Amino acid sequence: MQRDALALLVDALALSADALALSVDALALSVDALALSVDALALLVDALALSNLIRYELMKCCI
Repeated sequence: MQRDALALLVDALALSADALALSVDALALSVDALALSVDALALLVDALALSNLIRYELMKCCI
């Protein structure tokens, strides 16, 4: 009986360790996704700046 309880405890501990490893992996993926979002936002800002520069240059030559 005690042996069965100990085996169940060891199994539960192993499952907890697996769950913790999966949580760490999920956190790492979330950090990667956040970094990609920041990169995408930077690209949008660059595109807006370029658009404004093009508009300025077009207005300069046409006025």
